[in-house]
Amino acid sequence: MSKPSLFDRASTAYFARVNRTRPWHRLPFVLGLLNLIALREQLRESNLIDTRTPGDPHRSPAATPDTLADGVRRFRTADGSYNDLGDPDMGRAGTRFARNVPLADAWPAEAPAIMTPSPREISRKLMRREEFTPATSLNLLAAAWIQFQTHDWFAHGRETEAAVEIPLEEGDDWFETPMRIPLTKQDTTRVAADDGLPATYINSQTHWWDASSIYGITPERRAEIRTGVDGKLVLKDGQLPLDPATGVALTGFSENWWVGLGLLHTLFTLEHNAICDRLKRDHPAMSEDELFGTAQLINSALLAKIHTVEWTPAIIAHPVLKVAMRANWWGMAGEKVHRRWGRISSSDVISGIPGSHFDHHGAPYQLTEEFAAVYRLHNLLPDTLEVHALADDALVDSMDFEEIILLNAHRVLTSGAKVSDLWYSFGIQHPGAVVLHNFPRWMQDLTLQDGLRLDLAALDIMRDRERGVPRYNQFRRRLHLKPAETFEELTDDPVWAAELAEMYGGDVEQVDLQIGMHAETPPKGFGFSDTAFRVFILMASRRLKSDRFLTDCYTEEYYTRTGLQWIADNTMITVLLRHFPELAKSLEGVPNAFVPWNVSPASGTTTAS
Repeated sequence: MSKPSLFDRASTAYFARVNRTRPWHRLPFVLGLLNLIALREQLRESNLIDTRTPGDPHRSPAATPDTLADGVRRFRTADGSYNDLGDPDMGRAGTRFARNVPLADAWPAEAPAIMTPSPREISRKLMRREEFTPATSLNLLAAAWIQFQTHDWFAHGRETEAAVEIPLEEGDDWFETPMRIPLTKQDTTRVAADDGLPATYINSQTHWWDASSIYGITPERRAEIRTGVDGKLVLKDGQLPLDPATGVALTGFSENWWVGLGLLHTLFTLEHNAICDRLKRDHPAMSEDELFGTAQLINSALLAKIHTVEWTPAIIAHPVLKVAMRANWWGMAGEKVHRRWGRISSSDVISGIPGSHFDHHGAPYQLTEEFAAVYRLHNLLPDTLEVHALADDALVDSMDFEEIILLNAHRVLTSGAKVSDLWYSFGIQHPGAVVLHNFPRWMQDLTLQDGLRLDLAALDIMRDRERGVPRYNQFRRRLHLKPAETFEELTDDPVWAAELAEMYGGDVEQVDLQIGMHAETPPKGFGFSDTAFRVFILMASRRLKSDRFLTDCYTEEYYTRTGLQWIADNTMITVLLRHFPELAKSLEGVPNAFVPWNVSPASGTTTAS
């Protein structure tokens, strides 16, 4: 584990005392910013828990640049290997999730605790949406974006045979008895040295921020999505073609597909191809493989930048966070200084993380089970997509989500509504708030492509229990937060407090993490809880700081001057306008692509909900 400096330890101890009576988000601006830095150092010291087997003989040996093929050194590999040349398997697809809590707290729940209280009853009585509660500061694009990103970061496999049965209580409206939820796919990499330790699970995606959801994680998938000409990706009439094997879009990762993912995957496939055109113009000697590899570096770094300085400040609209997230990318010196003078310091605090020296902070880089848990944001999705015409805001169609998911998504994107109308509609419609009683009802009875029928709300509860993610109060303790002593302390809503007390038999220690986070009153401007934010503080900068392609190799040698300038100059708005210039009036004066756009004149309607 990393060891903070004496200053860091002193500041951590100071703010720990301050936070007993006043949390960071209620402190004056400068103190709040310093408090966040201290919290991050505290979390780095004690909440990066390695789950890999020490001395595993199957681990690949260290590599040096002169022993690698030039393409492996210069570009991202499909499976994420060789990002860290000293530990080539670190962050590779098919490696384990780590933990943000001590292993002693990471044991999966067993019977009867895994069913107490019933995940299905929690779904029905605490999570089900009776009336839509909008997140009025955001647009629906923000909801699609986070799924687009999590598909890049992590995915668990599931067993095809092994499942748990959830008994149904009288009055349940589920049509089958019993409800069966497949178990998470078992980790086949465990060896004798892992005996006596909690279960571990495998990330089927790469752990890196490499846009693997677009580019795939195998050479075979990459070959399928590439044209073989000028480094470009396959498109057909401006859209992703269908994958004959699945019937959904041909892209890197297409599980849980819907129109929102289709729009974003297509947009950044178009962006990749635009980058290739610029690279070929500026660097005509580049080979086809060089064009592809360099364009992936640029495109994935642009995605990381957009998430860091645009999406995050939109969903966590707090003045301290706006400065802190921009500082993650540009440093406290700021964007103007960076653009004029470049890095003025080796410190990532002063000059930003991109281009600084990589640092794993004492633990091998892995995403964590807790990271996956706090990014379950299904509540963001509404029940219907209201399609409005870009020209005059007229309502073109109102589609239930069953009409725009899985196999239906391609049909919506390629027929009927114009794509520009869909983008406009996502820009003006609100997502749902991440609170109790706001889980989409259609997700509580969803049939997947393979015929599996699920209540995703019950599944969310089960997954945390099954994977050993602590319940709410213990999670808070391990993330250096005060646990709730009563239900009234957990939530400001007295009705919710009474409902929680009834569901959990009066024992606040039994409240599940998802339920506690949704009941908790978040800081002002936050789209999710301060509890979830603690994992975010730790992992947001780690995803940048551990990646050599975003630190030591964030240079012209790897990206070209053209590429670094492309990343610096572009935002989500400029990307949208490059490929859909007809959206210009909708985005005019809008400070952030993830907040509500301008409503087109003529009908006089207001922002949709």
